[in-house]
Amino acid sequence: MRFRSLNPAVEPKYMGMTGVETKMYNVLDIDKAGDWIGICEGELDTITLSACIGIPCVGIPGANSWKKHYTRLLADFERIFVFADGDQPGKEFAASLARELPVTVVQMPDGEDVNSIYVKYGSQYIRERMGLNES
Repeated sequence: MRFRSLNPAVEPKYMGMTGVETKMYNVLDIDKAGDWIGICEGELDTITLSACIGIPCVGIPGANSWKKHYTRLLADFERIFVFADGDQPGKEFAASLARELPVTVVQMPDGEDVNSIYVKYGSQYIRERMGLNES
């Protein structure tokens, strides 16, 4: 279980319960996905991609929370999109996944994440950044 800080000045933004191991979020999308899936940092971005935009996605609760066995869970997908937050930890997260899996990085602009971009520009903007242009 994780909690969001109500004060935007407090770091980290998300906190977990002491002694509780982090887990991959939204794993049911692994079964629902077709040939491709998304990975992003954070539960809120995962919900935005999966529920609001319709992109099957799993979430990692923090840029440093990747576990080796996650690679095996996603190894059979033909294409994996990594939605990288527009900050240094987000870029490092995407780079580390690129060493583990054949990924396509969808880099968010500086200071932005999936949810903030969705609020500003809508789902089509994110789909276009993925190369999923729809008429």
